Amino acid sequence: MAGSVGSSSFTLAYVPGVTPGKWVRIWNERVPSVPLHLVATPAAAAADLARGGEVDAALLRLPADRDGLHAIPLYTETTVVVVPKDHVITAADEVGPADLADEIVQHPLDDTLGWERPPGRPAFERPANTGLAVELVAAGVGLLVVPQSLARLHHRKDLTYRTLTDVPQSRVALSWPEEETTDLVEQFIGIVRGRTVNSTRGRQERTPKQPAAKKQPAAKKQPAPKPGRGKGGPRPGGGRGRPRRRS
Repeated sequence: MAGSVGSSSFTLAYVPGVTPGKWVRIWNERVPSVPLHLVATPAAAAADLARGGEVDAALLRLPADRDGLHAIPLYTETTVVVVPKDHVITAADEVGPADLADEIVQHPLDDTLGWERPPGRPAFERPANTGLAVELVAAGVGLLVVPQSLARLHHRKDLTYRTLTDVPQSRVALSWPEEETTDLVEQFIGIVRGRTVNSTRGRQERTPKQPAAKKQPAAKKQPAPKPGRGKGGPRPGGGRGRPRRRS
């Protein structure tokens, strides 16, 4: 598996609506010797790619099957309802589930909000994916509730969206296999969490400490010289030279 110190590359899967471009640019600045490869994947397949070791990590949506995976939630998206531009809902800045009670609301099979049934009336058949659901809304067949990034991803000139309150929201998370957190995964965790290059967190190469300089012993204080026979100096007894004998 890739992702260790000696690896030649780092592979990251990401689901529709997630834009990892900023993190990839930072990676290229900090780890230029290890290319980062992106793999676009449907939301339902992202967890399996990470769990099976086919990628080093994945940017996926929660809720998801996290068995055997680590996951760090990164941010929560606003939920919106996609409607035709001339729909009455566009008169408000945001709406609630009660405002959709009489509307057909499409529920695609690749829904990422994790609910059993959206508000409103169910369509006769569930669309295979979000892209087909958007086409149905454009054709005047119901509305669609999705995370805001998916509404932007499937933007059409004849459609718009409004914030939908009091409903589930999609959380985007970074996920990788539980069995091992490699050095390169640690590097990417630091990037998505906004750590600076000099951050002390994560696995970083450490500069060995320099040994402290040994202190020089203090110079011993020399004792003051004792009085003695210095040249021309006084002898003990206070006289100079030999004392004269009396005749």
